[in-house]
Amino acid sequence: MPGRGGRRCNSLGAVMAITSHASEPESLTSTPRPFPAWAEWAVRLFSRPLTWLWGRGFRMLGLLDAVALFALMMTINLVRFGLPSSWPTYPFSHYLVGFTIATVIHAAANYFTGLYEREPRLGRRPWLPRAIIATGIGVGVQGIAFVVLDRYLMPRWNLVVFLLLASFVLVFNRGVSRRLALRRQGPARVVLAGDNESMDRAAEHLAATDRSAVVTGRVQRPHRLVDAVIDSEATDVLLLDVTAFGSVYPEPLNSLELAGVGFLQRVSARETLLGLRSVREIGGMPFVALRSHTVPAHKVRLKRVFDLVLIVAFAPIWVPLIAGLALYVKLAAGGPVLYRQVRTGRNGSTFDCLKFRTMVHNAEEDGTARLATLDDDRIVPALKWMRSMRADELPQLWNVLRGEMSLVGPRPERPELVAEITKRVPGYIRRNELPPGLTGLAQVEGRYGTDAEFKLGYDIQYLVNWSLVTDVQILLRTVWVVLSRRV
Repeated sequence: MPGRGGRRCNSLGAVMAITSHASEPESLTSTPRPFPAWAEWAVRLFSRPLTWLWGRGFRMLGLLDAVALFALMMTINLVRFGLPSSWPTYPFSHYLVGFTIATVIHAAANYFTGLYEREPRLGRRPWLPRAIIATGIGVGVQGIAFVVLDRYLMPRWNLVVFLLLASFVLVFNRGVSRRLALRRQGPARVVLAGDNESMDRAAEHLAATDRSAVVTGRVQRPHRLVDAVIDSEATDVLLLDVTAFGSVYPEPLNSLELAGVGFLQRVSARETLLGLRSVREIGGMPFVALRSHTVPAHKVRLKRVFDLVLIVAFAPIWVPLIAGLALYVKLAAGGPVLYRQVRTGRNGSTFDCLKFRTMVHNAEEDGTARLATLDDDRIVPALKWMRSMRADELPQLWNVLRGEMSLVGPRPERPELVAEITKRVPGYIRRNELPPGLTGLAQVEGRYGTDAEFKLGYDIQYLVNWSLVTDVQILLRTVWVVLSRRV
């Protein structure tokens, strides 16, 4: 359709236009206070490699945290024991190695608890609770390291003091980082979107309570947001109409996010009562940050690490099991043993999904995709139990190893069926934000014939509430589903 195509082209052009404006020093006209000339020169010199690293999850704040935490460990030891020459029991090199390992552990804990996810410039989130969680996890891992390495990474009483102080060091670093960014970039340039009364009230609140924001544009209709952002060289958008989300998703939200523009939605008391946990205050008003992706990058990477750890740990069980099942399929139905089918993966990419072949040859000889049913006459009788126990899905562990799938996630569907379901179920494509899984919340809560729209509800709930605990719970429940042959 010409309208959709034109909108997409406009969105891509908007990204280029916004990005080019953001890269020009003169666009920061809100009285920024640049650093000395030598510091600005260093920023320009390293901007390209740092941008490349930024896109792959690296943050300078992470380096600052590592240095600060290592320094804290050294300081605690100095205060307690004096100069390194008088440190007890072990040589100085022993302490350096232990502190270095501990710093790496805490850096990983900080990353996987989301301390380095990009945040909108507007509004402040309470960092201390998350910093306490990250520090607690890091200290716990140090305890595990003691069991594995048979050595403390730091003296035990030092660990207690570190647990009390490290969280405040992390919060302090975030305050320093925010101040430095504000000094170099100047106040946030904000576009307000809503009715005139809401925009007037919001502008009044911002002027009275938030000196780090300047209103540079106003729009009443969301479809004009991209033009307003480009014209005013805005860094953030405040959506004041609590019912307008549907008019900005997926566009222009996707384009603005790609261009580095923050997008925040005001929430009323009714939305807050639903249990929103990430509400932030901006000018005395409650907002939530809008993102085109539900699951942040650090959670996607943590999920991948979790998958690999489990697969390697249980390899002595599943490798012989798959070999035995492959032999059974060969004897019961002949070759080929494996069946490959194109499925839709993360972000709409496609891959060859592996299964044990449980149907007769040429089950879809007309080339038309057909959903299997419980009493499908194409299933080989001797292999029906494999489908009812979902043992035919086990070869997909190879897809998990390759990163095409995950142990837990929305089940992968065929591209033809995805296109068909997307037409009648709005938002169905959102389920592809995570890699598809061997099992999922829809599989343990629903049934084989549960309607796609109801399954989507389970999939979105899984995306929004994902955690390692959730994956463990679903895996354990899947064992019961398989053993009880509940379909």
